[in-house]
Amino acid sequence: MKVIFLKDVKGTAKKGEIKEVSDGYARNFLMKQGLVTMATDAELKKLENQAKKKAKQMESELESQQKVAGRLDGEEIEILSKVSNSGTLYAAINSSKLAQAIKKQLSITVKPEQIKLKEPIKDIGEHSVHISFNHGLEADIRVIVSEE
Repeated sequence: MKVIFLKDVKGTAKKGEIKEVSDGYARNFLMKQGLVTMATDAELKKLENQAKKKAKQMESELESQQKVAGRLDGEEIEILSKVSNSGTLYAAINSSKLAQAIKKQLSITVKPEQIKLKEPIKDIGEHSVHISFNHGLEADIRVIVSEE
């Protein structure tokens, strides 16, 4: 019997796969558990439409992230912070503070986990910051930290 898997079944198939399984296994276990549905023409068309819809969604997400990465690449952000006598910052600048500064100054939303810092910025001056997006897209910005 040909079935469409509605959920992942360990050792058998993943969600959305179409497989041939024995009639007894399909009727007595998989269908009763709600893990599969019979692979009728209507179900196959429905699955195909879902795949097309998902592909369009991924394509539009890629386009929007390409625009964001393009706008961010090479941009400059200025952050003012209180500085001690030795020239170090009282409060280090981490990825969440950088994300807030990008949103405030450039009106672009970036998640803090997308900002790649080896360690928080602790001194004044110019720093290069790398931002990674999905689909392998990347952007580099300059962060200028100056005394408040």
